[in-house]
Amino acid sequence: MNDLSQSERSRRVQTMFTRIAGRYDLMNRVMTGGRDIAWRREAVRHLNLPSDGRLLDLATGTADLAFAVRERYPRVQIEAMDFSHGILLGGVVKAKQRAEANMFFGVGDALALPFPDATFDGITNGFLLRNVVDLPRCLRELRRVTKPGGAVVCLEITHPQTPVFKQVFQLYFYKMVPVIGGLIAGDPQAYSYLPNSLTRFPPAKPLRDLFVAAGYRDPYFKLLGLGTMAIHVGLA
Repeated sequence: MNDLSQSERSRRVQTMFTRIAGRYDLMNRVMTGGRDIAWRREAVRHLNLPSDGRLLDLATGTADLAFAVRERYPRVQIEAMDFSHGILLGGVVKAKQRAEANMFFGVGDALALPFPDATFDGITNGFLLRNVVDLPRCLRELRRVTKPGGAVVCLEITHPQTPVFKQVFQLYFYKMVPVIGGLIAGDPQAYSYLPNSLTRFPPAKPLRDLFVAAGYRDPYFKLLGLGTMAIHVGLA
């Protein structure tokens, strides 16, 4: 997919997430041994929202991260947005089942958000950054719509650095995940793309440098899952 134009790559990512929407939650639980739930809750702890504030959850998918925000901030208004309408419907269904009255869903592009400057008290996203076609532009756009001092919190897969575990992770992520994706989600192609998207993605320290270049204050990261996951935080 690296040789495709940005518009074609964007279209294929959008289509891919629509295809896997029905098994997306199950695959997340299987691939992470259920740890993705705890990782989302940990990411939310890095927010500092006013009790009646407004949050944007980007790449919301089936809205698991948005609901983790809701657990901690019961009165916050949440805008849940995704590039793929197909996977977004999973979050809409969950919201209806939970009688969620203060969460609003919409389709949108993280590179061109339909909001004025300084709209949100904070932003969350899970597994967004690897999938955008212009990472520096995405980081600038997230900062643009965040109020000064608000936190942008990004949960993302990263490159483990421990020598032996690094090889074990690569074997699992690049070889086993596509097989599991074929068996459970019926889409080995999608679950080949997802690991390969990590190949061109910067490790945690260079990604922190991109936060600095995009104008964030005091960016930092916290590693989880034996160094396979990272929570990246920057203040607008």
